[in-house]
Amino acid sequence: MPQSPSGAEDPRRRIPRTDRLLALPEVVAASGAMGERVVHDLVRAAQDRARRGEIAPEDVAAAVLASLGEHSASSLRPVLNATGVIVHTNLGRAPLSPAARQAVQDAAGYTDVEFDLATGARSRRGAGARAALLAACPAAEDALVVNNGAAALLLATTALAAGREVLWSRGELVEIGAGFRLAELVASAGARVREVGTTNRTHASDYREALTAGAGGEQGAAAPGPGAAAPGPGAQPAPADEPPVGAILKVHTSNYRIEGFTSEVGIAELAALAHEHGLPLIADLGSGLLRPEPALPDEPDAASALTAGADMVITSGDKLLGGPQAGILLGRREVIARLARHPLARAVRADKLALAAIEATLAGPVPPVLAALRTDPDTLRERTDALAARLGGRTVAHDGRVGGGGGAEVPLPGWAIALEEELAAELRTGDPAVVGTVQGSACLLDLRCVPAEHEDTLVGAVAAARERLRVRDDRRRPEDSSAQDPAR
Repeated sequence: MPQSPSGAEDPRRRIPRTDRLLALPEVVAASGAMGERVVHDLVRAAQDRARRGEIAPEDVAAAVLASLGEHSASSLRPVLNATGVIVHTNLGRAPLSPAARQAVQDAAGYTDVEFDLATGARSRRGAGARAALLAACPAAEDALVVNNGAAALLLATTALAAGREVLWSRGELVEIGAGFRLAELVASAGARVREVGTTNRTHASDYREALTAGAGGEQGAAAPGPGAAAPGPGAQPAPADEPPVGAILKVHTSNYRIEGFTSEVGIAELAALAHEHGLPLIADLGSGLLRPEPALPDEPDAASALTAGADMVITSGDKLLGGPQAGILLGRREVIARLARHPLARAVRADKLALAAIEATLAGPVPPVLAALRTDPDTLRERTDALAARLGGRTVAHDGRVGGGGGAEVPLPGWAIALEEELAAELRTGDPAVVGTVQGSACLLDLRCVPAEHEDTLVGAVAAARERLRVRDDRRRPEDSSAQDPAR
């Protein structure tokens, strides 16, 4: 039997065996929920801690049970968003409403997503989400949900303009997150992007000339032009009996603004021009709303765009709608049907969880995104003052933001709690994680997106962060004093 240097028995021999730990009732139950491999790794980690002397062998079983309670099935960690940015892309964009969360949970098992329980026959996929969208946006004749906004644009331009040109203002050639350029996305679908106008000014005459003054000056023979994006590898020329232009696209510059000497063509004027030439008008609103929002009077919405004449609008499910990641297409019945029949529709369709969450978001109470957007500054000031007093901080003016490519450069007046700058990193790495901002040598915590019921949790997180900093400072002080003591 192994002996320690002093002749005593090696305490590592008292570490519980793996099979005994795995046989504990709580561990057996956790294996069914988390999976055997995950639970086995947690057991091994507790045993390793005992081997290193971090815990006593008699504490291994308790450590295993504690780790089971702390372990999550996903590596994603919940975060308290104290940045003041409502639709924070890096933090998962829109937090789902309680109704949407319940809907996701209910839809996690078998559901009637494509099944008519009354007849036993196959039914239209996502009928509930479609009905909720049409109820929220009566100007639309039909609706289709795909997995995100980029997929919606890809499907629309592929189904309507593959092998043909899409007329697009140079001032609307948007680049979205991670360097993705929408013009390159459209070109990858086999459509040819035909840029019209200039960066700051585009007129109806620019579109008209692109439609009528193409190669050879023939009606509708739009020439590629020097700024046209290269067609994708699957691009085919338009058939001889079809005009070379397949659609006109208007994109809302939701993540930037062009100001000064500018001009753009509105949807109503563009729709008239498109319909004069028998073309569909696609309006991509980015993070746009389904209907007008008083808090963002300049943000376009689907109902207004459709009423103005757009044949189809594209909007987002996980931005200002306040729901799950999804691309939403609304418009004329025959246009939506054409998209739904295209083979690409199958590749980009939304799953049952997204469909359930969209329906619940629209049918349920005001989602957190809109509640945060409509926050009254005076009410926010009262909450901030009260919590600042509890935290020993001070209240400072702080503008929130919509984020997520919506309400570009629109400030949302509000307030934040200013704390010690060094707390920022500690809060981010704590449990729970709290993400604020650092400005003016202070850590700012904006309560706009922090639910009132989580205020006590935030107070506890700040207290724990301060304690960790204090412990580290206490450990460093003896070393610092030793280094400065000449007698040593």
